[in-house]
Amino acid sequence: MRTIAIIQARMGSTRLPGKVLFPLQGQPMLARQIARVSRAQTLDGIVIATTDRPEDDPVAALAAACGCAQFRGSEADVLDRFYQAAVAADAGAIVRLTGDCPLTDPRIIDEVVTRLEGGSGGLDYVSNTLEPRTFPRGLDVEACTFAALTVAWREDRDMHTREHVTPYIYRHPELFRVDAVTHSCDLSRLRWTVDTPEDYALLQAITASTAADAPWTEILSAVEAHPEWHQLNASVQQKTVS
Repeated sequence: MRTIAIIQARMGSTRLPGKVLFPLQGQPMLARQIARVSRAQTLDGIVIATTDRPEDDPVAALAAACGCAQFRGSEADVLDRFYQAAVAADAGAIVRLTGDCPLTDPRIIDEVVTRLEGGSGGLDYVSNTLEPRTFPRGLDVEACTFAALTVAWREDRDMHTREHVTPYIYRHPELFRVDAVTHSCDLSRLRWTVDTPEDYALLQAITASTAADAPWTEILSAVEAHPEWHQLNASVQQKTVS
């Protein structure tokens, strides 16, 4: 079974337009994420799923420069974009990632995918994002089978949840076998994603103080050594899925 990471990325953003190409230590944020994701041992490929709008041509160009496959589809119907990208990549399992998480950790990807593929009785969906969350926001990894994604693509009629791709799967436990990967400590108060200028300021501080390939546990140590960093984006409210 081919396991493909699909990273959704576009230039449009309500709070921080163009963020996926913002520089972090001289490298576009998305390129930094691709480099980290590529170190996962359980992946057979990476696809950058962007939109078919001309403003996202730079995202497609970056994907090509990084040696990644790309798929361009609907801006609003992200679930359709993921499904079509998975079809094009001949994926048997999909890892969903978002292009505003430059600290994505390959070890977490491997843990989630291994759980999906080795779950007792077979699993349809595994993530480290199910409530109660325990990982810092920005290390989000979701994995599902192509069969589960196909059902969601066919049955979900809510454009709001289609924008977030997977809610139809994890909100229907009567249809899908779902499991969670959790951490021993609750670190959900930490926010390492980039959606606002405040988030970007924090990521600049983190990446200036840690190696590009640093595991997330080393990043955590750096953050704990600088408690003042937490104030950089402490007031940012996370968007939620209704």
